[in-house]
Amino acid sequence: MADRVKEVAVEEAERLKNLAADAALSGAYLYPLRGIAYFIAHRSLWKPLISKLAPTITLGIGITTFMFLFTYLPQAAVLAISNGPFAAISAALLVLSESSTIFTLLSKSFLIEEALVDTFDGVLVSKNTTDLVSGGRQIQAGGDPMAKLGKLVKQPFTKFTPTALIKYFMYLPLNFIPVVGTVIFVILQGRRVGPTAHQRYFQLKGWNSSQREKHIEEYKAAYTSFGIATVLLELVPLASIVFAFTNTVGAALWAADMEKGNITAHGTAPNLREQAKKAE
Repeated sequence: MADRVKEVAVEEAERLKNLAADAALSGAYLYPLRGIAYFIAHRSLWKPLISKLAPTITLGIGITTFMFLFTYLPQAAVLAISNGPFAAISAALLVLSESSTIFTLLSKSFLIEEALVDTFDGVLVSKNTTDLVSGGRQIQAGGDPMAKLGKLVKQPFTKFTPTALIKYFMYLPLNFIPVVGTVIFVILQGRRVGPTAHQRYFQLKGWNSSQREKHIEEYKAAYTSFGIATVLLELVPLASIVFAFTNTVGAALWAADMEKGNITAHGTAPNLREQAKKAE
């Protein structure tokens, strides 16, 4: 029995090692950072964020205040058993994570859904993949990518369901394990969140569920690394509204590279690497 447990542990460690290696090669974790830079450099992309800033900040303040008032002390008491003197800090980080998750789910479902879609589509238009976008909305004449976006033909995202929230709280006890538990928690959240960043892309492609699942499986490591980066950026509730938009920009930049064949599940496409070598 002990040998079998050891064998399973070794196999799992090897699987995680390969997953981490594939994630590093994919470079997908850099797209959220590229999204920040691209967002800052293109002022036209600020319009959807600015239009939703006031209500989302109000929601974020309300959720964070409520969570600290009613959940901080009980969680600090429980964490004191395992984390000792670090319980206060661990509890504060945990409450921030919980507040951010609730805020992100509610705001994306009820306040900023269409604004994120506009941002995603606007980036695709700016990256000269207008034909892809035209399958999901009307394209009109305009001076900048956002001005070219017309009426939505396809509604992209599903409305709020409790499933994601339930899964989040199922994994939450992992945070009671010092350091390692938190790392595992973030990885699991990243694996869940990663593929959702391309829901709009999948719809514009017209893929059915089996095509989506095949693609997600092929890019599993890349989506996990992308998801981890976005989870970490959206950790702070009030800042997470801005990062929700920059992460959407990053997801759209990644989708544009996929569409143009510039990127694969293992990083830069081979033909581009060859071209780069020739150029050198």
